[in-house]
Amino acid sequence: MCHGQKLKTAMIDKTCLLTGATGGIGSAIAKLLSEQGSILLLVGRDANKLKKLKAAVGEKHITIQADIASESGRTRVVEVCKQLDQGVDVLINNAGIGQFDLFEQMTEELIAQIITINLTSTLLLTHSLLPLLQQQAKAQIINIGSTFGSIGFPGSSVYCASKFGLRGYSEALRRELMDSDVSVQYFAPRATKTAINTAATEAMNKALGSTMDDPAKVAKHVLSFMQTHNRQYFVGWPEKLFVRLNGLLPGLVEKSIVKQLEKIKHYLAAAKNNAPN
Repeated sequence: MCHGQKLKTAMIDKTCLLTGATGGIGSAIAKLLSEQGSILLLVGRDANKLKKLKAAVGEKHITIQADIASESGRTRVVEVCKQLDQGVDVLINNAGIGQFDLFEQMTEELIAQIITINLTSTLLLTHSLLPLLQQQAKAQIINIGSTFGSIGFPGSSVYCASKFGLRGYSEALRRELMDSDVSVQYFAPRATKTAINTAATEAMNKALGSTMDDPAKVAKHVLSFMQTHNRQYFVGWPEKLFVRLNGLLPGLVEKSIVKQLEKIKHYLAAAKNNAPN
């Protein structure tokens, strides 16, 4: 049996709850899971985008219009899950927003928004859904993080804080649940071609020679990772190397970033002026 067949067999009839479903990576994950025979609960804030996604993946799937940054939104998600006879097998925490700003120029509202959406809401939703996951014979929690959850990068200070937090949370919760039937895994993509990036961000990545992956490619990595017992997965080279170096010899990574700082700040200024070049 080929890998694709094994993957399809593993995901048939699995009920998967996916937050941030209408985003670039989210919609790509949804399409692949649907092709593999999963039953999807697709969570997003935009009703029109959810409608289009459902049309693309199939009418058998359930869409949930909810803002998980709000208590009412999380309650709605949990109530829908409680009504399912088969329960929820997989929770994929994918909702998130980006940042490309100098910290000193950010508003308090934006700082709070990034932390709330990328970290706090994920923790609170997972907390509410954990009793349902624990009712299953086997369940998974997949937290979608970022390379910047391991490497602090200029212009992404608050985003990094949220993803560093998500990575630490994933590690701690995994260890807390090791004596249960719920596994916790952390997946970290590198730069990806989605609407989360501004034109200035894309221009900077090009200038720095940083690869930006297609969401469909990232989704394939997610599905393959889900079939393993691995604790975490980082996408791309040399990003995997930099993650390890930053853990062991952070000074080396810092020297590399310092050399790029002038370029990074150039594109940060361009983003602020809405005039990337």
